[in-house]
Amino acid sequence: MTDFLATASSGRRTQQERSDTMRALLLQATIELLYERGYSRLTTLDVAKYAQVSRGALTHHFAHKEDLVVEAISWQLRSASDELEEFVANIEAGPLDTDRIIDHLWEMLSDRLFHITMEYLPEARNNTPFRERLMPVAAVFHAALDRIWLHLSRTSGLSAERAQTILNATMCLMRGMVAQQILRNDESYYEDLLQYWRDLLRREIAQAATSENIKRKKDR
Repeated sequence: MTDFLATASSGRRTQQERSDTMRALLLQATIELLYERGYSRLTTLDVAKYAQVSRGALTHHFAHKEDLVVEAISWQLRSASDELEEFVANIEAGPLDTDRIIDHLWEMLSDRLFHITMEYLPEARNNTPFRERLMPVAAVFHAALDRIWLHLSRTSGLSAERAQTILNATMCLMRGMVAQQILRNDESYYEDLLQYWRDLLRREIAQAATSENIKRKKDR
């Protein structure tokens, strides 16, 4: 945060640039505090203090805590989506590597992303307007994920439906693993689960390739 503030305060900037910088400071502070304290303990006053801005500056941009949190989540998921898009562009340029896909998804989810998600999901479950505001935000992230199963389908012989099911199962497995990390700090345990999933996915693709080859021979 200190480096970000130093960068933000250097040089002469327009009013719009200052406003954008202020919003970025507040959004970053909100994500940090969601991770450190959770949704229920998060206050706009704490966010203002963490971002080193006045309470009035915060309310000028975000009138309510819910507005701030929704925008911060959107900001975080857009960043994650951009990283996913870059990752998919890289893997599309080479041969299929399911181990790399699994490792990247686990790194992304376990590096605070899903920990933060678990902080606001209970509020979304019980707060319908809040949930409805978050749904289109989450859809952007899921659209980026869709490119992975499309790549998997195109390069593996799996049907699009099967590839999507595998990706969804992978995400559900990893979400459960991240949740379990709260009470179980055991890297070897999670690595065993990931290795099992890597092996399972490779076997599934090998079987799909064999079935595709058999089908082609019959069609000749």
